[in-house]
Amino acid sequence: MCGICGELRLDGQAAQPAIIDKMLSKLVHRGPDSDGRFFQEALSFGHRRLSIIDLSAASNQPFVDQTAGLALVFNGTIYNYRELRTELTDLGHRFTSEGDTEVILRAYAQWGEQCVPRLHGMFAFAIWDTRRQQLFMARDRFGIKPFYYSLSDNAFRFASSTQALLSAGDVDTRFDACALHHHFTLHAVVPAPHTVFVGIRKLPPAHSMTIKASGEQIIKPYWELNSQASHSGWSEAQWVEAVHDSLRSAVYKRRQIADVPVGVLLSGGLDSSLLVALLAEHGTNGLRTFSIGFEDHPDEKGDEFEFSDQIVERYGTVHQKLLISNNDVLKRLPEAVSFMTEPMAAQDAVAFFLLSERVSEYVKVVQSGQGADEVFGGYFWYPKMHQASGSDLDRFRYFYFDRDHDEYLRMIKSAYHCGDATAELVAQRLEMAKGEDYLNRVLNFDVTTLIVDDPVKRVDNMTMAWGLEARVPFLDHELVELVAGMPVDYKIGSDGKHILKKVARGLVPDAVIDRTKAYFPVPALKYVRGEVLDFVRDILNSQACRERGLYQRNYIESLFLDPEKNLTRLQGNKLWHLAVLELWLQVNLDGISH
Repeated sequence: MCGICGELRLDGQAAQPAIIDKMLSKLVHRGPDSDGRFFQEALSFGHRRLSIIDLSAASNQPFVDQTAGLALVFNGTIYNYRELRTELTDLGHRFTSEGDTEVILRAYAQWGEQCVPRLHGMFAFAIWDTRRQQLFMARDRFGIKPFYYSLSDNAFRFASSTQALLSAGDVDTRFDACALHHHFTLHAVVPAPHTVFVGIRKLPPAHSMTIKASGEQIIKPYWELNSQASHSGWSEAQWVEAVHDSLRSAVYKRRQIADVPVGVLLSGGLDSSLLVALLAEHGTNGLRTFSIGFEDHPDEKGDEFEFSDQIVERYGTVHQKLLISNNDVLKRLPEAVSFMTEPMAAQDAVAFFLLSERVSEYVKVVQSGQGADEVFGGYFWYPKMHQASGSDLDRFRYFYFDRDHDEYLRMIKSAYHCGDATAELVAQRLEMAKGEDYLNRVLNFDVTTLIVDDPVKRVDNMTMAWGLEARVPFLDHELVELVAGMPVDYKIGSDGKHILKKVARGLVPDAVIDRTKAYFPVPALKYVRGEVLDFVRDILNSQACRERGLYQRNYIESLFLDPEKNLTRLQGNKLWHLAVLELWLQVNLDGISH
């Protein structure tokens, strides 16, 4: 797990070390253990390392093989690197290190761009091929690892964060009208390749990209999820057994691979509790678990310790129960926002930020339960979509969109008006998703597109702010492929995640399995009143916000008439959404010279 960056000059100039230095300065938190640089004529690489596998200097990056004419920078973990290493050794390759980094380079030397589908894990990497004079890049199937880039007449640059690209300069920071529409319609999700800036793009998940020295650009997919009905003759018991076996592989055989201890973020919900149970099932001893809670709010309890405590007691984990003062939440919010590679509206981002700060004092790697709801159908809106009538788009829109297009036009200044870009995107993606069942197509879209930018990006950004690697076994691609075509009733039955609950029965206390689904409680921010309302008001009434000219003032003023009642269909606060984007711009953009 690391931070990567690089530049390929397209104007005939030599690489500039100062550019790499600027970008690396914004990536220190992602790789606090060491740094490295590589320069070869028009090409430069930078790397910050978080040492997880092969802790020796032999796996430091950039990883260079002068004989093969290859150089690599890599962020992530390859879970099947040992199997690939054995295969490559049998083919005649010789290794100088014991880690997964070199395996990627040797795999590319053997199979070229066809190496990527062989990789099982989370990754974003770039390989400079001297002989072909081209830069080859790839991102994992679910975009767990970030990959941002900018392209100008002078250079192509890439990095693990937008902050790194902005620090290097020469970025067009005009707003992308299409991206803004997505941001305010899909809970701050802006699907790749867009970002809110015209001049910064991101490589889509499950895609590779080639940039030739001439500037020619090729982007293409290497994997897609098929939601066609599968194993139609299977009984419920067969599905339970198959999912259980796949989870065992995802959780223990793959995501415990490390040369440092691996812990678990234990929220007290079904998903993280099942991770602990599966690890215990395999005989893991001394497992470290971590739970976070906040002070209670008059309208809501601030922790779920009553459930996480049951898992700790049952499996005897080495547990840290972390209690955060509500006063710290608002105070630390701008700091958390400074580590967001893109603006996020989810209020639990700061919770993950504060949790990761404390957890990183104990371990460098954790497993986390993100993805289970999207893969196994756990959210409350899925049954509503399933039962609704109308077009594919309408069944999705009426239960999910934060605001309709006409309201968006009333909110945003006319300079950023566009067509109903989000409706067009959703209709297209639902049509493209392979599968006869509507809800399975929705879940396909969710797990391959929406989840990438929320919650996967949120977890990556907030954990890596403290040099903490988060692994998400529910997004193991073989598990997702298995479940994608599962009959819908096995997903949304039992108030959601029916088969997963069957797997958990007997491993996880019934009280945890049968509890009403809850969301990470951050009561200090959930209710836009008191200090939070003052904070939001100060941001939206600030000179910076007014001069930016993004929002229509009469719309903002209408929301302030009843701050807690203006909610999205998924109960997000509309004022909060506006304020968080503006805060992100003030923290990450304002003051940067271009």
